[in-house]
Amino acid sequence: MKVVHLTTVHPPFDTRIFYKEAKTLAQAGYEVVLIAQHDKDEAVEGVKIIALPKPRNRLTRIFGLTWRAFRLALRQRADVYHFHDPELLPFGVLLKWLTRAKIVYDVHENVRQQILTKEWLPAWSRRLVSASYVLVERICLLFIDQVVLAEDSYLENYRRRRDAVVIRNYPLLSLSKPRAQTGEDGQKGSDRGFRVVYVGGITASRGALQLVEALKIIRADGYAGVTMSLVGPVSSAEIKAKLNALIRQYDLADCCLMLGPVPHKEIFDLLARADVGVAVLHPEPNYTGSLPTKLFEYMAAGLPVVTSNFPLWREIVEGNSCGVCVDPLNPKEIAQAIEYLITHPEEARRMGENGRRAVEEKYNWEKEGEKLLKLYEELVKL
Repeated sequence: MKVVHLTTVHPPFDTRIFYKEAKTLAQAGYEVVLIAQHDKDEAVEGVKIIALPKPRNRLTRIFGLTWRAFRLALRQRADVYHFHDPELLPFGVLLKWLTRAKIVYDVHENVRQQILTKEWLPAWSRRLVSASYVLVERICLLFIDQVVLAEDSYLENYRRRRDAVVIRNYPLLSLSKPRAQTGEDGQKGSDRGFRVVYVGGITASRGALQLVEALKIIRADGYAGVTMSLVGPVSSAEIKAKLNALIRQYDLADCCLMLGPVPHKEIFDLLARADVGVAVLHPEPNYTGSLPTKLFEYMAAGLPVVTSNFPLWREIVEGNSCGVCVDPLNPKEIAQAIEYLITHPEEARRMGENGRRAVEEKYNWEKEGEKLLKLYEELVKL
């Protein structure tokens, strides 16, 4: 059976699309093709990648690149088309009509809520755009064979689709490297430094500015050995300028490291050398009901975590005794949580072990991947 994954938004080696879904299907014997932005056509780990060019801007992506992806997908004559972006919904319907293949829509975000916070849209237009998207989505879903959701909280938006399947974005145990296996000596503070890490998109709404403010407080409190690494793409020139200005103002250039995007496999090496993972996203609708992939990756690496105090996140973190929840808008509270972990190394170690155990038992892709394969088995029988 031939499966084509399509994305015009995500990079070719997106964690969910490539490392989890595409590779899981390829390893199970499916012929898997991925159409995504890339610099060349190539086959990687059993997945054939067909390259899309990088668009000049958002408009050329939405109104140009989508058509190109559609034409490339049509040539493949696949048994299943699995697409990952809202802007591809109409093309999923076209593929259904023209090929009679099975169509899967993979929902990565709470799109209707996400639109309400899009800074590139005029504030007055956001509710109208969100409502328009909901209407278009409902029409298109009449022709889509299967809806896959990355979060349980999205089910509320898809009550009309009782067959929607939640396949959570939990980490791959096969790639994660628990800190206990790296040979670190366990020393804290100034003995070898204390490493704080954030992995993900670097934006204002994901707490980047508050993290720099918190680092300033920690250093002022006398913890000179603390460093913070921000790993991931910076969302805009504006936020990059603000971060650089704060780093210069607080004289943090030697301890606040902007590492940019890092290949997926290398992230786990980086986490294995860290002491705490932070995820202090702001209380926005698209975040409060979502499970952050980074949280589970920190836990898989055996790191204690400092996270936003959303009810869902608190249930996971405090329910598994694997970290500290804080007000994400309060840099002092973030700093105090990190300082607590510095000064209580045994408690931090225990939290890290609890998090790793929780991932091994329930929060892992290996279990979610079984659900994906079952879904495909049922889909190709229809």
